[in-house]
This record gives sequence, structure tokens and C-alpha cells, in this order.
Amino acid sequence: MLGFTKLDFGALAFFLVAWFGYHAMLELTPAGQSSLNRIMNQYRYRWMEQMVVRENRIVDTTIMASLMNGTAFFASTSLIAIGGVLALLRSADSVLPLFADLPFGEPPTRLGWDVKVIGLAVIFVYAFFKFAWSYRLFNYMAIIVGAVPVLKDNSREEALAVARQAAAMNAVAGKHFNRGQRAFFFSLAYLGWFVSAYLFIGATAGVLLVMWRRQFLSDAHDAALRSPDV
Repeated sequence: MLGFTKLDFGALAFFLVAWFGYHAMLELTPAGQSSLNRIMNQYRYRWMEQMVVRENRIVDTTIMASLMNGTAFFASTSLIAIGGVLALLRSADSVLPLFADLPFGEPPTRLGWDVKVIGLAVIFVYAFFKFAWSYRLFNYMAIIVGAVPVLKDNSREEALAVARQAAAMNAVAGKHFNRGQRAFFFSLAYLGWFVSAYLFIGATAGVLLVMWRRQFLSDAHDAALRSPDV
């Protein structure tokens, strides 16, 4: 009925295991402590601690605005992607003959095509919710930053405590932003399923390798760890 083979189900299972396995490894295991995301979280706390000693916080508000603008851009992109995916449902009759001529696997059925498209839409909806929530959390962070007392001898402990709260909110917002981006990356692998289950598996493995390398073996990771005097 769906027109899916055992290979299709196996490829989908590999995709889900890769996504959730990477998520668990990065966020729930000790190995993730050395990831680029965790290193940058340390800089978030250092940023807030430095913000406390600045009387003029224009630099900090500029950085916060940049974070929110970037998150808003990805949230808007997610909505555009959702619209594009829904358009695929309407154009199935003209698209299916093109895929039927491809020399990769069995031609998709109409129901199988719809299931794949809906799956892609679910990924982009998930990404939108993550980006939208991240944007809201960055707003909450800005409010907390506004509540950080001016540094004085009798307010140092209170100022540092509120600044750490802002840093914690920043880290949570960054976590959800990263999850949204992760959904974007895996959506690229998911597109391979429209062509072939073999391409789906290969694309998933490629995306997984690229993301793992960026988190643990990239030049950005090395730069974040580099001593300031180097």
C-alpha cells in the first residue's frame, strides 16, 4: 500500500537512531562535555561575568540583538520550508512521473510520496518550534540582563547571581537553537529518501559525520579551546 520495502524501513530506522543517538551522545553523556556546544556555554557564563563589570552595556545588548535576529531568521526560514513542503503535496501528480524515471530503487506510490512529504514537514515544524522557543528564551535572557544590578561593593554577590541566571537562560536558548539547526541538517539527509533508500542511508551517515566532526574535531573547536596568549 505504501510501497515501502524493508530497505526503506531500515533506512528510516537508521535515520531515527542516528538523530536521537547523536542527541543523546551530545547532551546526555559525559562525551558531550568536550563538544563545541558545551565549550561555548562556558563562554556564555564568562560573557555575563564580564557584563557585570561594564557600566555601559551597549556591547552586550548588541550581541543579544544579534542572537535574536539570527534565531528569528531561522524561524522564518522554517515557515518558508513548511510552505514549500506543503506545496509538494499538491504537485505530487507532476512530480511522481519524474521520480519513476530515476534508476534508483522502486518508483514511489502516491501514498508513499505523501507519507515522505509529511515526514519532511514534521521535521521543519519541529525546527520551527525549537527556533521560536529559542527566540523567546533569548528575550527572557534580555529581561534578566536588564535586571542585573549596577556593580557596587554592597551588590556584587547579587549582581553575579543574576548574571549567572542570565547566562543559564542563554545556554538553554542556545541548546534549543542547536536542536533546531540539527533538524535542518537531518532534513537534508531525509531528502535522500525521495530518491533512494540507499541515498537516504548514505546521506544520513554523511550528515552525522559532518556534525560530529564540527563538534569535536573542527578548527572552530580548536579555536574555542586555544589559550588567549597563543
